[in-house]
Amino acid sequence: MNFLKKLLYRQSFEDEQTMNKEVSLSLDDLFVHNFLSKGGKFLYCSNTEEVISNLKSILVENNWEQLRLLDLSLLKYLDKETKTSEIDQALPVFTSCEHLIADKGDILFSSNQLKSKKITEFSENFIIYASTSQIVNDTGQGLTGIKTSSKKNLPTNISAIKNYTLKKSDDNFLNYGNSNSKNLYLLLFEDL
Repeated sequence: MNFLKKLLYRQSFEDEQTMNKEVSLSLDDLFVHNFLSKGGKFLYCSNTEEVISNLKSILVENNWEQLRLLDLSLLKYLDKETKTSEIDQALPVFTSCEHLIADKGDILFSSNQLKSKKITEFSENFIIYASTSQIVNDTGQGLTGIKTSSKKNLPTNISAIKNYTLKKSDDNFLNYGNSNSKNLYLLLFEDL
C-alpha cells in the first residue's frame, strides 16, 4: 500500500509542478494574446497588398466610406474612392502609433499621431497601422523608444488605448471620467 501512496503522491506533485510553470510566449505572441483578450481585432499583414486588402475589408464590413486620416504617410494604403478628412470627428480614425505594449496589449500614442487632442475626443472607431518592430515589452520600454527616436524634438501628449470593448466600465479610480475605450482594428505589418 505504501508503494501505491508514493506513486499517487508523486503523480499529483508532478501534475502540480506542470500547472505552475508559466508558458513563455514570444514578444509578438504575448502582445497578440493580450490585445485579443481585451477585445481588439487583429489582422496580420505580410506585404503591402495584404494591408490594402485588409483595410478594404474593414471598410466594407462596417459600411465606412470615409476615414479621418491622422497620418498622411498612410495615404498610400487607401484607394482613390476612399475619402479622407483631417477634421470630421465622427469618422473612423486611421493612424499609426508609437509602440505596441506586449505585457498589457495596449497601443501607445504621442502628439506625433494625436497632435494636441485627447483620445476621448476622437471617434469610437480606430484603425491602427503598426509594424512588428514597434512591439516592446512594457510601457517603460515604449517611453524609452520614444525618447531615443525623438532626441531633438520629444513628443508630448503620450497616452494609450487600453480597452477595445466600447462602454466597458473601468474600476481604476485613476481613469474615472476618462474612458478611452475604442472599437479598434490593428493592421500589423511584418517587417522583421
